[in-house]
Amino acid sequence: MAWIILIVSGVLEAVWATALGKSEGFTKLWPTVIFGVALAASMVGLALAMREISTATAYAVWVGIGASITVIYAMITGDEPASLIKILLIMGLVGCIVGLKVVSGAEH
Repeated sequence: MAWIILIVSGVLEAVWATALGKSEGFTKLWPTVIFGVALAASMVGLALAMREISTATAYAVWVGIGASITVIYAMITGDEPASLIKILLIMGLVGCIVGLKVVSGAEH
């Protein structure tokens, strides 16, 4: 269950990071509200996941999920130009996230 919570929290990290950019320095109401709610939920989820997953692994996975989704979303919406190298690097990041999960499961 901790891994599911961690994955959801990582997705919420991408939500708050994207909303933060869209808030234009907290000058737009709804992106600011979405930022605050997603940030709080993401942090709570990360904290709950860390009850069962080591801090180092949980944090790395959380950041990796959030960063990957944030960049993918930005490329899909046209806010960030897509390139083959970026896609390959994101795939490498996702591979590392999966690897941390696999190694973490093997240690227990």
